[in-house]
Amino acid sequence: MNAPIVIYVPRDAAALALDADAVALDIERAAAQRGLDVRIVRNGSRGMLWLEPLVEIATPQGRIAYGPVQPEDVAGLFDAGWLAGGAHALRLGLTEEIPYLKQQERLTFARVGVTDPLSLEDYAAHGGLQGLQRALAMAPAQIVEEVVESGLRGRGGAAFPTGIKWRTVAAAPAGQKYIVCNADEGDSGTFADRLLMEGDPYVLIEGMTIAGLAVGATQGYIYVRSEYPQAIATLQAAIGRAREAGWLGGDVHGSGRRYDMEVRVGAGAYICGEETSLLESIEGKRGVVRAKPPLPAVSGLFGRPTVINNVISLATVPIILARGAAYYRDYGVGRSHGTLPFQLAGNLKHGGLVEKAFGLTLRDLLYGFGGGSASGRPLRAVQVGGPLGAYLPESQWDVPLDYEAYAQISAMIGHGGLVAFDDTVDMARMARYAMAFCAIESCGKCTPCRIGSTRGVETLDRIAAGGPGREQQVHLLRDLCDTMLAGSLCALGGMAPYPVLSALNHFPQDFGIESSQPAAHTA
Repeated sequence: MNAPIVIYVPRDAAALALDADAVALDIERAAAQRGLDVRIVRNGSRGMLWLEPLVEIATPQGRIAYGPVQPEDVAGLFDAGWLAGGAHALRLGLTEEIPYLKQQERLTFARVGVTDPLSLEDYAAHGGLQGLQRALAMAPAQIVEEVVESGLRGRGGAAFPTGIKWRTVAAAPAGQKYIVCNADEGDSGTFADRLLMEGDPYVLIEGMTIAGLAVGATQGYIYVRSEYPQAIATLQAAIGRAREAGWLGGDVHGSGRRYDMEVRVGAGAYICGEETSLLESIEGKRGVVRAKPPLPAVSGLFGRPTVINNVISLATVPIILARGAAYYRDYGVGRSHGTLPFQLAGNLKHGGLVEKAFGLTLRDLLYGFGGGSASGRPLRAVQVGGPLGAYLPESQWDVPLDYEAYAQISAMIGHGGLVAFDDTVDMARMARYAMAFCAIESCGKCTPCRIGSTRGVETLDRIAAGGPGREQQVHLLRDLCDTMLAGSLCALGGMAPYPVLSALNHFPQDFGIESSQPAAHTA
């Protein structure tokens, strides 16, 4: 008896928003009407969001992609013989040969879009568990040093060396330690965490388990914002299956070692992306920034030593353990080792996820992958690193994407999100939006952020209104930004000036002033 033909239809939130469920249902109905034996697998997204829903057919030659597929296309696709890779206007060829995918270095995202996200067998068959199996044969200190040697830095934005954080927690004396995954992905233009949680949840579970073994933690928490219902459901189902299979619990993979985890859902406050506010929220309190010291690595969740890492940081650990520190470290440039999933959003033809080694440029991403502006007009500015990131003009699009190079131009790579704008954008309005965002999302604990952001919005309004006092208002705005940069308790107030100053310095004409870039402000 012939095996059914496997058809992959994404279950990712972006695909669902574009009728992927209806497409899957229509495929099932059309196959039944034609007496064809098919099996539909709901995979994650390949990250080519302009092609969603991207449907793939498993053929002897490989997986053939068709997209974007709508319910009304299904009958015609069957008539064209798509189950055998037949020609059709939506046919894209072999998925792996699509240039957007072929030009990437997918390490962390190697399985996303390839496997059934909830299949334990599929995960193991595609290289899963190799890192954990190696870690179980190592001493905790050896695991930590492997991560240190890899050069992995925090992918949530701060870029702090992951292994150094783990080393601190491992050395802290305590009867109970915790692993906390920061999945509160709230930056504009970012969706890498969501794509991974929905498309390969077991790699995050494996990474957190390795972290637990490394530092002596027996309990983990994934803090996910409530706006991610598909990710939450996928994680909860995956954790349940992993526990039933003995991957979690009191005897991890028969090792006699304990590690378990659960999902905690946040209410969607941007400030809870800051690690100490996140801890307060998990503890059932209002999300407010804690003063440091002590660091969470010493006194974190419930006052215990705690590893807090981003989704991508933890999900990258399994490949480091599986392939070795040197394998991962050899990707990238300078002190920016490995790869980063860059997220292309805004006014671009081809928005989506691109995992590449550090060292490429913004221009490579905007045109080599993004295809230029969706509007057809010239691109003018790109905000890199979320709502607190700088607005970069074209003169800076050839700076290599690496943490130190971006710090030198008073910018940040952050979580790897970028939002592109064409030449119709009003940068004065964008600067105001950034400052107003800070005012709305401030937890209110420190004066520079709470009051400074509100005064900043008022000052920007006065600059926009024009008049003879505009230059004085610009000076006032710069002084205010200095205070926020130096005096805020966390990155929300401390980085809100980045978009404002970069817009002011690179696009002064939008503020009605002549070019002026004091030495103290090079953003």
